[in-house]
This record gives sequence, C-alpha cells and structure tokens, in this order.
Amino acid sequence: MPFDYDGQWQGADRVYCPAMSNASQILQSVFGYESFRPPQDDIIQMVIDGGDALVLMPTGGGKSLCYQIPALARPGCGVVISPLIALMQDQVSALRQLGVRASFLNSTLDPATARQVEDDLLSGTLDLLYIAPERLTQERCLTLLERAPISLFAVDEAHCVSQWGHDFRADYLQLSLLHQRFPHIPRIALTATADARTRTEIITRLDLGQAGKFIAGFDRPNIRYRIALKHNPKQQLLRFLKDEHAQDAGIVYCLSRKKTEEIAFWLQEQGFNALPYHAGLNAGTRADHQARFLREEGVIIVATIAFGMGIDKPDVRFVAHLDMPKTVESYYQETGRAGRDGEPADAWMIYGLQDVIKLRQMMASSDGSEEYKRAEQHRLNAMLGLCEITSCRRQSLLNYFGETLPAPCGNCDTCLEPVATWDGTEAARMALSAVYRTGQRFGVNHLIDVLRGAENDKIVQFNHQHLPTYGVGKDLDNNQWRSVFRQLVARGHLSVDLERFGALRLEEQCRPLLKGEQQIELRRDPKRKAARQQTRQPLPIDMDVALWELLRERRRELAEEQGVPPYVIFHDRTLQEMCASLPQNLAQFGRITGVGERKLDKYGDTFLQVINEHLVIS
Repeated sequence: MPFDYDGQWQGADRVYCPAMSNASQILQSVFGYESFRPPQDDIIQMVIDGGDALVLMPTGGGKSLCYQIPALARPGCGVVISPLIALMQDQVSALRQLGVRASFLNSTLDPATARQVEDDLLSGTLDLLYIAPERLTQERCLTLLERAPISLFAVDEAHCVSQWGHDFRADYLQLSLLHQRFPHIPRIALTATADARTRTEIITRLDLGQAGKFIAGFDRPNIRYRIALKHNPKQQLLRFLKDEHAQDAGIVYCLSRKKTEEIAFWLQEQGFNALPYHAGLNAGTRADHQARFLREEGVIIVATIAFGMGIDKPDVRFVAHLDMPKTVESYYQETGRAGRDGEPADAWMIYGLQDVIKLRQMMASSDGSEEYKRAEQHRLNAMLGLCEITSCRRQSLLNYFGETLPAPCGNCDTCLEPVATWDGTEAARMALSAVYRTGQRFGVNHLIDVLRGAENDKIVQFNHQHLPTYGVGKDLDNNQWRSVFRQLVARGHLSVDLERFGALRLEEQCRPLLKGEQQIELRRDPKRKAARQQTRQPLPIDMDVALWELLRERRRELAEEQGVPPYVIFHDRTLQEMCASLPQNLAQFGRITGVGERKLDKYGDTFLQVINEHLVIS
C-alpha cells in the first residue's frame, strides 16, 4: 500500500492486521507498555510489512521501539547500525534484561566472543545485533550478513550521514550499500534532530526516496529553556545547581576538554558528585564515568559533545551549557537528554560573544569547503539568534525545525519573565555609523571610546576626535554599548573580522537601519549585582566584572603552574587597574601599578591577550 510524506495511509481505511496485533502483544509482554504513542504504530506497521522508513522523533519519544518491535515480529535478526560503543553496550544490556536475545559486534570483544556472536547470528538465535558503521562496511562483515537471516536494518542517529549535520561520521556515507546489497530487507533510519536540509541529505545518501517519512514533532514541553548572558560562569552555575538541582543527575557541557576537567574538579570541591568526560580521556575512564552516570543517582557529568549521543538515562533533571553550542541542532539534541521520563527538567545555558568568536575560529581553521563553512556560519548565526530573542524561545526553536507553536509556551525564561526591551534605533544607528566612519577596522572597545568621546592616545593617533560620531553616545555606559554591539552582531547587522583582530564590519542588511528606514527593539540586559556580590571584595561600581573574573582566572592558572599564591603574580589592585585602564600594548601595560620590568616580560603578553580577547567579544 502506498505511503505519503506525512505518514498517512492512502486509499481504504486500515483493516485488522495480525502483524500489528502481534506488535501490540510484544509491546505489552516484552516492554511493558499498554499502547503505542502515535506515530509509533504506523512506523512499526510499515517496517513489519517490509517497507522502508525515515523517522524523526524527539529524544525520549520512543524511537528504539520503532525498530526493536519489528525486529522481534519479523523472522530473522534486526541489525542496528549505531555510532557509539558505549551506547550499544547499554542498549544490549537493557534488552537482555527484558529477555530479548541481543548482542553487539565491536572492538571491545575478544576474538572468541566475536566468533560466538557471529555463530549465533548465522544460527538464527539472535533477535537484535548492534554493529558500528566502521565494521559493517567491511567486506567480511557484509559477507557474514549475506549468509544470515536478517529481518531489518536500522540506522540509528541517522543525522550522522549528513555533512551539513552536527555529528557527521564519514562511515555513514557508505550506508547506501545496504540498499544495493540487501534490496529486499526493510531499512529504517532514525534521528531526534534534523532540519530540512539534513533530512534531504539523509534521504539521498541512504536511498530512502521511496520510504515513509514520519516527523513526530520536536516539542518537549516538560523542558524549561533558559538562556542568560555569561558574566561569572562558575558562580552562575553554582547558584543554579544549589538553588534548583542540589541532589539531581545532570549534564554540564563545555566547549573544551580542559574546561570540562576544570569545572568537574571545581564542582567536586563544592560538594557535588561530578565527573569529567571527553575524548581525550582513556577509554577505561570514559566507560567508568559513563557507567557511574547511568547507574548511580545524583551524578553530574561535565562533558564536551563527545558525551551523550543516545544516552538512555530517563531521570536527567538538567542539561547546562557553559558555552554556546555551534548549531541549533546540537543545542536541541543535547538539551533533549534532559527529562526523558516526561517529568520537569531544565535546559540552562549561559553564553557570550566570546563563544561565537571561538566557534568561528574553529570553523575558519577547519578543512571544510567554503560552501560548508558558509553553511556552518549560517547555523551559528541561527544559534546566536535563539540566544538573543526576546520572544518565546520554544516557538523560535520549533520554527527552526519547520514546526509551528501557535501560542507562547509559558515554560521558558522569556515567557515566565518577559524580557525588558527598549527602542534601540538611534543607538544602533550611532554604533553602525561609528563602524563605518572608522573604516570598519576597529573592535568594540575603540568604537565605544569614539562614541563616548574618550581622550586617549589611540583616538588622537587615528584623528578620530574629529569624526561626526565622536562623543555622541555619552548617554550610554560601556556595558550598554557592548550590549548594543553584541545584539547588532547577533541580528546580522554587523560581523566580526577574525583576520583583523576582531574588527567589526557592516553587513548588507544593516542598510535600512543605518538610513533610518527601519526601527529596532533591543533587549535590556539585567544588572549584574549578583555576580558582583560573589567576588571577594567590593568592586568599583563601573567595574567590568566579566573581565575582572577572566583576569583572576588567568592569575590563578599561572599561580597553580608555579606553585605560588595568586597575589605573588599580581595583587587584586593591579588587576582592577587593568580593568580600568584596558592597556592595549606592553608600553601601556608597564605603566600599571604593580607591574615591574620582570613581570612585564613574564606576564605582559598573557594578560594583554585576556584583555584584548575580552574586548573583541564583549
């Protein structure tokens, strides 16, 4: 019977189907559920009948049943292509607990055990077999499968096939051979997240043009989405955990391996059961930490994106991001690991433009084509846009995946605490004009100096005191102007030139705004009083707290490396003067109180780097 794109039967009404009755029995007797969640029943029926399917279903929506039940209902063994060894092992363990004859073939098996699994496959005593794509595409494995009774092929985490996706795996590109070598065996490809372009690529690369396409919806209404500006990351995270998730299991995502370890050990010092996880740890440590997270209560995993694909822990109460993910797809999938049991869960994130700079630098240094880099830039801009919006985040998130939520969700930060906005049209025009009149050659700090009428060597050096925009922005302080520039970058009116040390450039879409033909509402950033209270001593009211904390962090790192107290590197007063004077070169740095010649030589470059990077991205 033909099947259309929206997952609806064509033709006559469906009649009683013995196979589906058998599937319902399997659902109840093996898995312990009373009924299917739509569209599980349609998907399962299609695969049992020998059809192919592409399934997009949110994390926790029951994707695994869509191939596990047909594998048990059809004669032969279901072969599941899975990208992660740890995921295979967890799923096989869970299935064996249910009495399902499941196994896996991967590099963790010794030769004798692998041969036994192969014998079980050939003899027909396996219901499900999990295989990594790297092994499946080997000729020896394909020959083995051709000799075995196979009920279906399931391609899990199918978005890995897409070079435009966020978890690309080159071996997935070869999986079209399943259709060529096994044309009569049904195939089902499954993923929790894929935009329209990624869906099209999955269909093309896996030869699923004739498959039924099932899009079950992306909404996870039990997850509360919250996104805030980053100003004191550790204290912000600590406050979130202590106030809301003191005893809960959760995941904290960081951009770098070094940061995952640092945050994990710091959380341990704060009394949390926290463990690091990243690809640089040895396999045994990673496996142990993942096992503890899955089996123990109240464990927090601090991880890079190397952790989490397909994690089947139902009671993850929060997912926290200390750095911004590079795509909305990544964000959606990572936050989707919270609340798989349907109970309330938090997706909490803090971000800053420094995250954008780091991600853009990573993209610029990648080996991808220019087309790929442009696509990744577009996705990064979409992620930054999600962070900066003032309307319902869930509506924006679902809209990205082509789904419409008719009304605001009532369960995200912008719904629960509506964002204060202000008419930023005039300020935006001043900011854009300053970029234009200074030749699109300068970063945020100098542009703010121009707008606020600062009197310093750099202003005089470039003769910028005579520009029409000089001094026109005195009504806004430095942090307010940083917010204006950040939001103009987020909305695509400005871009950051990484080759010119963070210089801001005008983008075409700023033209109507610059000419006064368009209005713009900007979000009003909250005051940072709470962060200031977390510091060890009162700070000046106009102190840039974010820079202060970054300088303290660099001082702490240097002190630990040398085994000395932090004040031996620089006193707090010296760091405060750095925040106030913002030196741009070694000569200016050397004039700061507490910086002698030796410390200038020893520490000047590293502290200047912190200051300059912060000014570029703030």
